[in-house]
Amino acid sequence: MRVNWSDLGAAFALYLVLEGLFPFLNPATVKQAFASIIRLPDQAVRLFGLTSMIAGCLLLYFIRS
Repeated sequence: MRVNWSDLGAAFALYLVLEGLFPFLNPATVKQAFASIIRLPDQAVRLFGLTSMIAGCLLLYFIRS
């Protein structure tokens, strides 16, 4: 499999746009969400991260196949 750097760059650019959208539209809610995340135990944050990565991989697999 050959990496298409253009697609990878476009995906990263879209990620940055989506990541910046919520803080731009509603910064107070984002601050509250981060404050809530800080109070969670590390294991819960790790589980959320793992779940997010698996969901992203599955979505990418279904989109690309």
